[in-house]
Amino acid sequence: MTRKILLLGRNGQVGWELRRSLSLLGTVVSADKPALDLAQPDLIRAIVRMHEPHLIINAAAYTAVDKAEDDYQMAKAINGVAPGILAKEAKRIGATLIHYSTDYVFDGKKDAPYTEDDAPNPINSYGDTKLMGDRAVQDVGGSHLIFRTSWVYGRRGANFVRTILRLLADRDEISIVDDQIGSPTWCRIIAETTAQIMASMQSPDGFDLDGRSGIYNLTAHGSTSWYGFACKIADHARDYHLIPKVGNIRPIPSSEYPTPAQRPAYGVLDNTKLAETFGMLTPTWEEQLKLCLEPE
Repeated sequence: MTRKILLLGRNGQVGWELRRSLSLLGTVVSADKPALDLAQPDLIRAIVRMHEPHLIINAAAYTAVDKAEDDYQMAKAINGVAPGILAKEAKRIGATLIHYSTDYVFDGKKDAPYTEDDAPNPINSYGDTKLMGDRAVQDVGGSHLIFRTSWVYGRRGANFVRTILRLLADRDEISIVDDQIGSPTWCRIIAETTAQIMASMQSPDGFDLDGRSGIYNLTAHGSTSWYGFACKIADHARDYHLIPKVGNIRPIPSSEYPTPAQRPAYGVLDNTKLAETFGMLTPTWEEQLKLCLEPE
């Protein structure tokens, strides 16, 4: 039997990697803008019903954290409402849904890694809409996996690593926040972990989670600040000669870099459940960054 996989958000960081990682599991049909608009419920339903997949992977999202403060309704439509529609469509055809969430569903006031059982309490509109999507998927109750990740980056698209490399090359000194802590996670690790888990869930009729539906944290092991992350990027930029010159980096508090959306001070997630359920152990954030930036 040829399994059919519907991938939404194929041009995003995680989606781009998923198109490659999922290819061994079946036929991958992918969609993104302009053909896909997650703000239009009827279009979402039409795409699913057109393809009737065994697996739906939603790697699309409204990710402009600051913009979401003024564009809440659009963020809500894409992050909060669309996942529930996908979950209903997946349940209707007996498919499994994979959806990606974020550490921003938490307020960052904890001083130890968050587990899947900790109570969410988002402090910005982006986190609020992502939590809405998580709950919408859970409320449907079909076969699903929600992977919460953190500080996603890669060698393409708009992300912190590419921004820092550009700023280090253009400026003699840059200032980076040093009082927000998280786990920088390479998009390729997210995609490969997803593919390996689903490879182990294959069944004669498609994919069978066998009672393992739910939320799982999926991040790099370990943690650092944005400043620590930037310093490590700079180290690799020097070692690998990624840019002509490397500027200096100055640590600053969040108060010196105000943004429209408040960020959690601490967003580290505990991956124990992922390891115990699926046997997946993710590399440290340092190892992931090194692999991402190593010259080919």
